[in-house]
Amino acid sequence: MSAKLPPVIKIASLHKTYYMDGGQNYPVLHGLDLKIEAGEFVAIMGPSGSGKSTLMNILGCLDKPTRGEYYIDGVLVSKMNQDELADVRNQKIGFVFQGFNLLMQRSIIDNTKIPMMYLGLTGAEQDERAMKALAHVKLTGFETRLPTQISGGMQQRVAIARALVNSPSLLLADEPTGNLDSKTSDEVMKIFTDLNREGKTVVVITHEPDVARYAKRLVYIKDGLIKYDGDVKKFKAGANG
Repeated sequence: MSAKLPPVIKIASLHKTYYMDGGQNYPVLHGLDLKIEAGEFVAIMGPSGSGKSTLMNILGCLDKPTRGEYYIDGVLVSKMNQDELADVRNQKIGFVFQGFNLLMQRSIIDNTKIPMMYLGLTGAEQDERAMKALAHVKLTGFETRLPTQISGGMQQRVAIARALVNSPSLLLADEPTGNLDSKTSDEVMKIFTDLNREGKTVVVITHEPDVARYAKRLVYIKDGLIKYDGDVKKFKAGANG
C-alpha cells in the first residue's frame, strides 16, 4: 500500500504583519491554519482588505510570513531565502493573474515558453511542451500570433497554458476573470474545472461569488481570519461575517 502524499499546501499558525516607518505595525493575517490536498479545487474569497491578497502572495512564495509555517508538497518553504523561493515558484507553482502579464511583442508560443527559460531544456523540448499546453487550452493554430491579435479571453488562456508548461503541483489564479466579460469568464473557469478533473490542484483567489461557485471548497477570509472553510454550495455570506 503506497504512502499518502502530503498536502500540496499546509499552513500552520500563519501570521503576517507589515512594519511601517515610524514604528507602526499593521497585522494582516492572524494565525491561519489551512490544508489543501492534491486534486482539490479551492476558492479563497473575502472582501477588500480581508487579507486574501496577502495570503495569495505567501502561497505563491512572493512573500514570507512573519510567523508560522508554510509547506508545499511537505517541504517547508516559509524559511527559504529569495533564491530558493524563486526555484519553488518556477517548479511548483503555475500563476495566472488578472492582468494576463503577457509580453505583447512576443508570440503566443514564446510567451508560453517563458517559465522554461532556466530549466536547461532544448528548444525542441520547449516547443513540444508549449504546443501541448496550448492544445490543452484550445489554442492550437494560434502559436505565431501576438497577444494583441487575439481577444482578452484568449490571452488569459495563453496565461493558463504558460502556467501549465512546467507541470506544477499547484495552479494559483489571482482574480483570473477580473478583466473579462461574464461569458468569457465562464469559458475560462470551465478550463480550470477541466484541469481539476484531470487531477490538477487549483486555488482561485476571488471576490466574486460567481467565480467561487466553480470550486468545490470555499475558504472565506475576513479581518485576517478564516471565517468559513467548507462546501462552496453551503456558504452563506451573511452568516459568515
